[in-house]
Amino acid sequence: MSAPETPATDETGKSQIRQANEARILAAAERVFAGAGFAGATMAAIAEVAGLPKANLHYYFGAKQDLYCAVLAQTLQDWLAPTQVITPEADPKAAIEDYIRAKMALSVQRPHASRVFANELLHGAPVVKTLLLTDLRELVLAKSAVIARWISEGRMAPVNPVHLFFTIWAATQTYADFEVQVCAVLGSQELTEQDQSRATEHVVSLILRGCGFA
Repeated sequence: MSAPETPATDETGKSQIRQANEARILAAAERVFAGAGFAGATMAAIAEVAGLPKANLHYYFGAKQDLYCAVLAQTLQDWLAPTQVITPEADPKAAIEDYIRAKMALSVQRPHASRVFANELLHGAPVVKTLLLTDLRELVLAKSAVIARWISEGRMAPVNPVHLFFTIWAATQTYADFEVQVCAVLGSQELTEQDQSRATEHVVSLILRGCGFA
């Protein structure tokens, strides 16, 4: 006969269930917000995609606005996390390549999140503007300072560090935000693994050459 659960074990189990449900809801919300926009999305539609009762959404996130904010905040956090490889002691080429590959992978794995974020920006960033002016700006300036140091040390070609980030974002997120356009030109219904791999290698090679790496 198994021993009864301790309060600590019980709390751990509840925490894991909560995290799993929140992740499930966020993934569903990304898809619905990307397709319908904030105005057209409903909690009922998100609950259906998530395969959870609508009451669960309200329990974890309250209102639709709260869920929308959570999707945007999570997306920005996930985009910024890969910049941790950009440190003064890192190898510039390896660090920049790792960051580009991580951003390309996110575009492939979570295209709906990218489209939700892009749509938010196209409407003037009413929800995330504060995050852009604080978290995003502070991190980009800090990482740009690292890149500027690499340049001053002769470890890479002289480029504008801040605009390098803009270039990386544009080159990587286009495969999510404008997938329809990319597929139309390539003559395919959707991007295959081969298409994604070819795109990744192209973007990595192009930007690294621009940074002075062979």
